[in-house]
Amino acid sequence: MKEILVAFGRAFRSLWRRDIFWHLVWPGLVAVVLWITIAVLQWEPMVATLFAWVQAVPLVGEWLTTGEAVAAIVLVLLKIGLALVFVPLIYVTAAVLVAVIALPLMLERVGRRDYADLEQRRGGSNAGSAFNAVAATLMFGAALLVSLPFWLIPGVGLIVPVLLTGWLNQRAFGYDALMLHADADELRRLRAEQRLPMLALGGACALLAYVPVLNLIAPAYSGLAFVHFMLEALRRERVRNGVTLLDAAPKSLPRTDA
Repeated sequence: MKEILVAFGRAFRSLWRRDIFWHLVWPGLVAVVLWITIAVLQWEPMVATLFAWVQAVPLVGEWLTTGEAVAAIVLVLLKIGLALVFVPLIYVTAAVLVAVIALPLMLERVGRRDYADLEQRRGGSNAGSAFNAVAATLMFGAALLVSLPFWLIPGVGLIVPVLLTGWLNQRAFGYDALMLHADADELRRLRAEQRLPMLALGGACALLAYVPVLNLIAPAYSGLAFVHFMLEALRRERVRNGVTLLDAAPKSLPRTDA
């Protein structure tokens, strides 16, 4: 828990840097504009499709025919559920943009300033980051679709997206945070060893997606928190294994006498 709080604190400190702040903002803005546009243009067809889907479910469809009041209540619940779906969709879209584009750029800057003592072994790559992000997004989308019928149960529509988004965070950002500094073995091993702490960190970050205004920077802030969390874990491991850290202090120029 201490390491997670430290990562949050360091990420908060990093986000105020001018060379970082823009990369915190633009992925969320792009995702919000995209999904609000889709919602405005396709709201009625999406509601109708979901209602038809529910009607096609055995027993449930028969239950809906028992009265107009029941159908009206289910329709309201479907609209609320559909509105809630847009929250993780906005988040996951911004998270993909962060993982593929913004985070590698922020990683260079944060690593140079805060983790200059860590040797860059480049066990990952931008291509690997993109593949990892796309694979995580597809699995997230499939799990989200499978879970939709259960969203009619009160509370499930709030809990499931947080759990799935927490998983998405640790899957996508865990790779990106280490790809520049860890070698291939460290990248694989640390992600396995830190899986549970990363899930906790990812779940905490996922809650930010439901906080107005903060949800615009939540994906990029989550990526920053993972950078600090995983690079500090890498630093601890190398010290534990007797690896000598680099001298991060600026080198003084040799003195020359006139």
